[in-house]
Amino acid sequence: MARSNAGESVLTRAMRILRLFTPSSPTLTVSQIARRADLPVATAHRIVAELVELGALDRAEGKQVRMGYQLWELASRSSRVLDLREVAMPFMEDLQTVVRQHTQIGVLEGTDVLYLERLSARGAVQNITRIAGRLPIHATSAGLVLLAHSPVELQEEVLARPLRRYTARTVTDPARLRSLLAQIRREGFVVAAQMISQAGTGVAVPVRDASGKVVAALSVVIPAADPNPRALVPALLAAGRGISRALGAPVADEDVLRSHGPRLPGDDVRRPSR
Repeated sequence: MARSNAGESVLTRAMRILRLFTPSSPTLTVSQIARRADLPVATAHRIVAELVELGALDRAEGKQVRMGYQLWELASRSSRVLDLREVAMPFMEDLQTVVRQHTQIGVLEGTDVLYLERLSARGAVQNITRIAGRLPIHATSAGLVLLAHSPVELQEEVLARPLRRYTARTVTDPARLRSLLAQIRREGFVVAAQMISQAGTGVAVPVRDASGKVVAALSVVIPAADPNPRALVPALLAAGRGISRALGAPVADEDVLRSHGPRLPGDDVRRPSR
């Protein structure tokens, strides 16, 4: 593969350009791309032109470009995403009839939650989650579930770095976060009230594959004013077990399943009183 004078391959530069397109920046000019991707304008112009020719990008108004349909088409063929979405959808639809707010499913991508699907009711509480969008792992209910069951090395990496505070309820203290993760592993769910948005409370449970490994998190977002978010936990757990069972997980014995998660200091501490 051809490489630049700086040692980067063209593919690496192209991927860096594609990653610039987000829900908050759906269209960009070549000048903006060059600046944000730290590329010479001529190089950015050449790569963008080739991506447009290949269908990965499309021309938009005002000399801007946006993600192309062919890129979406190729991504939609991912069997990993399709299998999980197709298996989860019937259970999510049933859960949404109970919640009547937002129901969503996400997976771990680096240190973010990548949301694969979301169902929302008209007039539901504000929700910053987007399909194919990312949110931080430490400040969302789905992220906390995924982090609680992720490899110990990833947990320690997250705990060791500064964590952004999104609201007054965001857990950014490493000791508190470690305790919360241990509690999630013990209880099998999390209620994250106003951790990333003042408007909503997230409730999430794990989804497991045939090996018992947590591969996704099923979550709902309800108004922060809801007086009893824990009332949704049984329905969420049932839906999560249903998806897990459809993926081949041996979910009959929840205690055995829970033992698949990594154990960290604090897991054996008695559950704190409320």
